Amino acid sequence: LETLSNHLEYLGLCGDDTEAEDQILESLNGILLAITEDRSGIFPTLAKILKGNPRCAVKAAHVLSEILHVFTLEFCFMPCIEADLILTLIPLLESTDQEMLLHAGRAIGRICYDNRALQEELVRVGVIPSLVRILTDYAESEPLVHVALLALYNLADLDSAKEALSMTKVAEQLVKQLRRAESHERLEIVFEVLQALAENDALKVQLVDAGVPEVLSEILLRLQGSSQAEDTCIVKAASDLIVSLLLGGKKGHVTGQVHKESTPRSLFNGNCLRMFQLGVIHQLLDLLEKHMQSRDTSVQQAALSALQNLAVPAVSKVQLLEEGIAERIEALLRSESPPVQFKLLGTLRMLADGQADAAEILGQDPQLLSRLVQWCSASDHSGICGEANRLLASILHHNRSQEVVKAIQAAQGVKHLVSMTTSEHAAMQNEALNALAIASAIDLGIFLLKLVQSLHKLLRDDNTSPEVKYNSMGLLCRLLNSGNFILKFQNLLFLCQSVLRSQAGGKKP
Repeated sequence: LETLSNHLEYLGLCGDDTEAEDQILESLNGILLAITEDRSGIFPTLAKILKGNPRCAVKAAHVLSEILHVFTLEFCFMPCIEADLILTLIPLLESTDQEMLLHAGRAIGRICYDNRALQEELVRVGVIPSLVRILTDYAESEPLVHVALLALYNLADLDSAKEALSMTKVAEQLVKQLRRAESHERLEIVFEVLQALAENDALKVQLVDAGVPEVLSEILLRLQGSSQAEDTCIVKAASDLIVSLLLGGKKGHVTGQVHKESTPRSLFNGNCLRMFQLGVIHQLLDLLEKHMQSRDTSVQQAALSALQNLAVPAVSKVQLLEEGIAERIEALLRSESPPVQFKLLGTLRMLADGQADAAEILGQDPQLLSRLVQWCSASDHSGICGEANRLLASILHHNRSQEVVKAIQAAQGVKHLVSMTTSEHAAMQNEALNALAIASAIDLGIFLLKLVQSLHKLLRDDNTSPEVKYNSMGLLCRLLNSGNFILKFQNLLFLCQSVLRSQAGGKKP
C-alpha cells in the first residue's frame, strides 16, 4: 500500500499526460484490490498483530476500524471472516485500555452490522457481558458509551441477546444513560434499546424496578411545553415506551396496541398503578392539550395509545375518570386526522368498558354523540366507522339508563346500531344485538322493519355463530314483549292490506 501511495504521488507530478493518467488509474485499482481482495494480506496481518503484538494491537485495531469505516462491508466482509477477526476482537473488549475498547468495539460493530448470523455468533461467544461492563465501568466516556449503545441497538432484537441481557444489570445502566443524555441522538438510541428490551417480560420488570417510568415522567414533564420537532420525537418515543412497559409488543407495532394476555396481568396492573403514582396521566393529558392543534399528530396518537392501555384495569378507569379524562380528551373530537380519530374512539371505548359512570358521561354528551353518528357513516374510513359503531354500542351496554337510550335515539344513533347487526364480524353483531336489546323499550320507528329483516337473515343463515343466533332470539323475544312492536306490526299489516286492495282495483284479496 505504501509503495502504491508513493507511486501515485510521483505520477501526480507528471501533469496531464495520458500515459500518467492510465498509470494513476491502475495504481488506484491496485489499492482498491489490495483492500477488497486482500492481496496485501492486510486482514490476516492485522489479526496476527492483534493476537501476538500487544504494543501494536491498539494501532492495529484503529487501522482495522478505519478500513471498515471507509470501505463498504460488501468488500471487506469475507476477508474479515476468513481472517477470523471476530473471535480475535472479542477478547479485546475485556481490555482496560479505553482506546483499545473504542477501536475494537467499532470494528466489531462494523463487521457485524446488518448480519443476523454474525450477530447471533457475537451473543454466543459472550459479547453481551462485555458491552454491559463498558457501560458500567466507563459511564462517563461518551465515545465508549456510544459504541456500547450502538452495539446493543443492533443486537437487542435478538431473543438470545435479550436472554443474555436479562442476566445482567443493563437496566440500571440504561436508566443512568437516560438521565445523563443531553443530545436528542443519545436519547433516541437509548429509547430504541429500551423499546426492544421491553418485549421481554423479565427485562420489563427490571426496567420498571430500575426506575425507567420515573425517568420517562421527568422527560415528559421537561419537554411537554416544547414545540421543537426534535423534542416532539422524544415525547412520542417516551409515550410509546410507556405502552411497551405496560404490555410489550414488537418494535414498530407498539402504538395502538392494547393489553394482551401474553403480558402477565399482575405485572400489567402493577405497572399501571406505578404510572398513576408518578403522575404520568397528568403529563399525557397535558401533552394532548399542548399538541391539540399541531399538524404532526404523532404525539397525539402516542399519548392516546398510552392512555388507552392505562384504562384497561378497572381501578385505573376510576382514577382516570377522577382526573377528568373523558372531558379533556373530547376536545380531540374536532380532529380531522383519521389515525387520531381512530385512537380517540378506542380510548373512549376502553374507558367505558365496565364503567357505568363513564358510559353515562359519554352517552349524555350531545357533541360526542353527534360526532359519533357522523363517524358511523364514514364509508371512506372503515376502521373509524367500525370503531364509532362499537363505542355507540358499548355506551348502551355499560349504561342502561333510559336517559342514555333517549339521548342516542335523539342523536339518530339507533339506525347505525341496526346496520351494525349486518356486520361481517360476529363480535360486532353481538355488540349491536346486546345494545338494541337494551334500547328495545323505545319506539324504533322506521328502523324496526329493517331490524326484523336483519334478525330473520341471521337466524336463517347456517354460517351465523350460535352466540349471534342466541342474542338474535333474545332480542326478538324482547321486541315481541314490547307494545310498540305489536302496534307497529299491526300498522304494517294494515298498510299491506291497503296496498293489496289498491292493486286489486278496490276488491278484497
